[in-house]
Amino acid sequence: MKLALFGHRGRVGSVLAPALEAAGHEVRGIGRGEEADLRGLDAVVDFTQPDAAGDNARAALEQDVPVMVGTSGLGGAELEELDALALDRSLQLLVVPNFAIGAVLMMRFAEAAAEYLPRTEIVELHHEGKKDAPSGTARATAERLPGEPAIHSVRLPGLVAHQEVLLGGDGQLLTIRHDTFSREAFVPGVLLAVEKLATLPPGLTVGLERLLEAP
Repeated sequence: MKLALFGHRGRVGSVLAPALEAAGHEVRGIGRGEEADLRGLDAVVDFTQPDAAGDNARAALEQDVPVMVGTSGLGGAELEELDALALDRSLQLLVVPNFAIGAVLMMRFAEAAAEYLPRTEIVELHHEGKKDAPSGTARATAERLPGEPAIHSVRLPGLVAHQEVLLGGDGQLLTIRHDTFSREAFVPGVLLAVEKLATLPPGLTVGLERLLEAP
């Protein structure tokens, strides 16, 4: 496939670009402030910052190119606007809080466990350069759990991306944790999403789990 990668020089993009090329895709890296001529491409992948991701996705949709967004922090109103644009253009818009397959499984296991241990809290830990807090993964996890679980955010050097869900009951505690030690963890999920993007319905799809469940 012919892909554009916004954020190709960033923490994730610098790992992702060579992995996509090794998988046989043609990758056009686009940096901040560079012209986004996306015509003729099969898809756009965005790993940038919350203040840029929305504009990048909008530019892609307006040029009739499907979009995958791995940048967390997009607001609800902005997602609604992008969803409407994608539907109007009959294009796919995939927004994934976390491309690590293990993180998706963590959320699934936590949701199942909460049926029996409904008192939950979430601790998410990321590198000090992460702009949004709580993370998109933590917010997505909380939406799948009963009540309104408290989310505790930690930003420290030496971290990459880590999250644990604590589920408490009388006399017991269950902890479900996922650790990302390097950004190579995101590569299998991104490759899966590139492969299956065209099978999604037009409009907004949130989460990698939709693709894991697809045939």
